[in-house]
Amino acid sequence: QVQLVESGGGLVQAGGSLRLSCAASGRTFDMGWFRQAPGKEREFVVAITWGDGFTYYGRTYYADSVKGRFTISRDSAQNTVYLQMNSLKAEDTAVYYCAAKGTWAVPNLTEIFASSWYDYWGQGTQVTVSS
Repeated sequence: QVQLVESGGGLVQAGGSLRLSCAASGRTFDMGWFRQAPGKEREFVVAITWGDGFTYYGRTYYADSVKGRFTISRDSAQNTVYLQMNSLKAEDTAVYYCAAKGTWAVPNLTEIFASSWYDYWGQGTQVTVSS
């Protein structure tokens, strides 16, 4: 069973930065971040696909709203995914959830953007951006 633990959330002023971490226990493949603001549905933020270093290569995908500001990275040795968030805006305020797929599958753009693609979820970490 895979468990995900997020950390790094907090209160930051607009224009500031935060770095979120997602530590996973157990085998994970594709991983991503979603967020949910008050009164809104959970939305896709960013994903990074699994790469074996031979026939499959990791790729990153970003929501239009965060392109150029957020960066996802993965430390496979530590089984941890990071989300560097720069130039934060008030509209970035949300609970951020880490997600992971527990089995290997061929990734495609129509699936990795959907929450249903992922098998495991963290408890979430609050990010609040003040303006």
